[in-house]
Amino acid sequence: MIQKFTFNTDKNCRLDEFLRQKLPDQLQKSNENNTVSNSKIRRLIVSGFVSVNSKPVTRPAFELRGKSVVIVSFDSEKFFYEKKPDDVVFEVTGDAVLYEDENLIFINKPANFPVEQTITGNRANLHDAVVDYLWKKNPALRNPPYVGIMHRLDRTTSGVIVFTKNRTVNKSISEIFQSHNLIKKYLAVVKDDGKLSDGENFTVEMFMGRITGKSQQGKWGKLSETRGGQYSKTCFRVLRNLTVEGCKSLLLECTLFTGRTHQIRVHLAEQGLSILGDELYGGIPASRIFLHSKKLAFTLEKKQYDVESRFDF
Repeated sequence: MIQKFTFNTDKNCRLDEFLRQKLPDQLQKSNENNTVSNSKIRRLIVSGFVSVNSKPVTRPAFELRGKSVVIVSFDSEKFFYEKKPDDVVFEVTGDAVLYEDENLIFINKPANFPVEQTITGNRANLHDAVVDYLWKKNPALRNPPYVGIMHRLDRTTSGVIVFTKNRTVNKSISEIFQSHNLIKKYLAVVKDDGKLSDGENFTVEMFMGRITGKSQQGKWGKLSETRGGQYSKTCFRVLRNLTVEGCKSLLLECTLFTGRTHQIRVHLAEQGLSILGDELYGGIPASRIFLHSKKLAFTLEKKQYDVESRFDF
């Protein structure tokens, strides 16, 4: 959730000291019940989320003099993130690369590993790991190689994800994902309660959106179009029975026709089929959320990409 605060002042003082005085009160007024440490305020400034008189300022010791307009704009969920104890240790090696050419690199992402950096600035993430991998392949480079993020997977979701290696293809890849002119398939494990049989197909269509407040953990659900819900559609197919962590379960193939936040998790929960380990949406406890990005397929510049990832459940 993007937060934006504007402060007007004629005081002469350091920028970080000014924000220590002003920002906590504004966060409380906006129902953000989180503490703001001095180190977080410094990271907020250093990360480029603060401007003074319409100019970005990245020095915490910057002196405010005379009339000043200070604007702070940031993603509150990332700003208040605290490292999860189950973040895994992961390094991209050749085994994790599913396919690579001069424009794209497809990675088999592990569960419980974030795709990108948060404002804390000290969290291991997949984007940085891909940069490190490509740099080690070409150590003659003076600067880190370019790696573009075109889509994301939840921290808890494993499987195939693609990054760009060349800025010239960013627009085309972005349009592919925005128009959903691609094939995206996932695998999900749900508890077998006798509702479904092998080979059965079903489709879920609904309007959905965020149903929790901005200061709470993000949770999505059914939400009418008039209240801001967005159309979503997923087709499901029962692949087989299996037992996972002692639980009699079903393995489902999930084909997305839209790309809403938590779409598969919400669609299955609405059917009374919460994913194993997905406690946010009513699933029974497990070692992880059993959702895996299985396949990405699309055409880019007349070249067909069809990449599938390995899974271990």
